Amino acid sequence: MYKDTLKALLEAQAKRRALVLVTPLAGGEEVLISQGALPKDHPQARELSKCLRTGRSKTLETPDGELFLQAFLPAPRLMIIGATHIAQILVRLCLEVGVEPFVIDPRTAFATEQRFSDVDIITEWPGEALGKLDLDRRCGVVCLAHVPDIDDEALDAALRSDCFYIGALGSRRSHARRIERLKEKGCEQAEFGRIHGPVGLDIGSVSPNEIALSIIAQIVKTMRIQDGD
Repeated sequence: MYKDTLKALLEAQAKRRALVLVTPLAGGEEVLISQGALPKDHPQARELSKCLRTGRSKTLETPDGELFLQAFLPAPRLMIIGATHIAQILVRLCLEVGVEPFVIDPRTAFATEQRFSDVDIITEWPGEALGKLDLDRRCGVVCLAHVPDIDDEALDAALRSDCFYIGALGSRRSHARRIERLKEKGCEQAEFGRIHGPVGLDIGSVSPNEIALSIIAQIVKTMRIQDGD
């Protein structure tokens, strides 16, 4: 890998931009390609686009010889709204599966380093915090505060972004009320289907540990479906 290529990769990583490094295996110039700079008529457009979406590298046979497509994607992130007991467990599960967690809660009595020692804690309101974090298609948002003012603000921001996952704790009845509140905020009806509510896969969860497990399982499933599996 050339020095200029490495520098470009590090800059892209800092800006959370997905890239594919195309290297001719028989020798030749290596090329970096991003999603925004991928021409639709590129002969390998489909395979390059898939690498950019899934993060999976591969060797590709072409009329001009073999190419190695090496994908570099930003790590998936999960914005956990609400410094709850479920959130404490979910943070640990995120770290186990390679998802970078952030805990966001303006209630400083709950969002403490003693309760969340291995994660970035942001004690701001979700709208402000998520605006600074720049939600992208490798980000998820899960609302666990179960406080309408906090959760609704986060959902509003999430629905206006490209994040791959949105979830919210609560019963079907509370979710219906939540949707009505979001309508009043001006959120589009067509976007509400993006919200997983009640949150998590249906595994009969009862305890906070089980609920956290159902949430991380749903997040991983959503990521893999997005990846095309």
